[in-house]
Amino acid sequence: MDYFRDLFTTPPCPPAKKPEVDNLISELLEIGKRDDYLSEHPVPPFNGQSRHVRARAIGKRLFEIGGMDLMEYAHFKVKRKLGKNYSAHLEYCWIDVGSWKH
Repeated sequence: MDYFRDLFTTPPCPPAKKPEVDNLISELLEIGKRDDYLSEHPVPPFNGQSRHVRARAIGKRLFEIGGMDLMEYAHFKVKRKLGKNYSAHLEYCWIDVGSWKH
């Protein structure tokens, strides 16, 4: 059932923003695969708190477009595609982005 939900669920955003949102989520997934969302050391592309700079920028843009609902949708996609560990790292990466407080 989750497979079909994943296929047919549309992001909670204005229809005109869907292509941008799809691109942002794809980029977020690529960041997770390539770099992860956290680092042990604060070296580029990570900030002083060892959080991925671009992943945080994506979270901010998602919040601007669709608020917490859209951020949670993107987080769900990361969890489904990359697993619990990556989604936990994304949660920590996004602390204080928008109203993210997980």
